[in-house]
Amino acid sequence: MVPTTFRIATSTDLPVILALLADDAIARSRTGYLEEPVPAVRAAFDEIAADPNNELIVGVREGEVIATLQLTYIPGLSRGGMRRALVEAVRVRSDLRGQRIGELLMQDAMERARARGCGLMQLTTDKRRLEAHRFYARLGFEASHEGMKRSL
Repeated sequence: MVPTTFRIATSTDLPVILALLADDAIARSRTGYLEEPVPAVRAAFDEIAADPNNELIVGVREGEVIATLQLTYIPGLSRGGMRRALVEAVRVRSDLRGQRIGELLMQDAMERARARGCGLMQLTTDKRRLEAHRFYARLGFEASHEGMKRSL
């Protein structure tokens, strides 16, 4: 198996990250998924990169970005002040799925969260993503809450 390493994304990774995010039928059905780094997307990347409580992680294999996720560290008052980590926008290049890259990416994220003092990792996943639900359950995640969203 070709090794995959994980690191913090740089601005040069942005076009590939956007392509990974858009390489998904559900994502393409939503507004706001662009394959080109328009100024608002570059500004969002810069904000994430500058925020010590956010990390945009990429998986790299043979010098090529093949996976990504965003990890946000959240301080909280509940559970005795426990910090938690929020995982968003998990993607593995479609032709490489099924090779445990997503599992390694999530393990890396969990290690990063533990190192930052988090006692809990949480995420949301679209109800239509049945394969993703099985994937997260295999990693020990439980469907413990009902998530809700509202456009502003």
